[in-house]
This record gives sequence, C-alpha cells and structure tokens, in this order.
Amino acid sequence: MIELTSKQRKILEKNAQGLSTLVQVGGAGVTAEQGKQIERLLGEHELIKVKFNEFKDEKRELSNLVAEKTSSTLVRIIGNVAIFYKPAKEPKDRKYEKELNQAGNLVVERGRNHS
Repeated sequence: MIELTSKQRKILEKNAQGLSTLVQVGGAGVTAEQGKQIERLLGEHELIKVKFNEFKDEKRELSNLVAEKTSSTLVRIIGNVAIFYKPAKEPKDRKYEKELNQAGNLVVERGRNHS
C-alpha cells in the first residue's frame, strides 16, 4: 500500500471516472472469491472500481480490509463506489506512474510501494 498525495488521488479519481464498476458487493459481503477477483483485476488494470450494493454503512471498513488483503491503495470512496489502485508489477506496464510521479514522489520497490 502506498500513501498518495491529494494531487495523486485527484489524478487517479480522474482516470477512474470513465471506468466501469468491475466488482459489486452484495448480500454476502466481500467473499473470498471476490477478494481473488479483485486481486486479479488489479493485476490486469491497476485501477478498479468496486460498488457496494449492500453493506453501505460498512463500506469504509470493508474497503480498508480489501486494500489490506490485496496490498492495494484505497484511493477514495465516492457514494457507494470505492476506487482501488495497485501499480503493475512490471514497470513497463504501469499506466499511471509517470503522471503520479509528476504530482509527487511515488516509489515502488520489491513489490511494496512507498511514497
């Protein structure tokens, strides 16, 4: 998980606007299968949106848990949609790194992210 500056969060929010919600949390909460799905999607897309159709009052806690379990960063929760970011493992595959670095220092090392 990395710490993002407010400018970096804004950049990721802007990039997430055009994205479709890829995961929906329903009555079963965040299941183990959904956790695996979120992990896989973050690996493919770096930036994803998760919609809370249920558990709306617990969305902050559940989002923080998802971020922790997937080693991703919770960018922001807007309404009932959480935005998550995890840089690609391969530097050549990182779509947002250049723009984020221009907004502030973003260092990725040994699979862990630090600002």
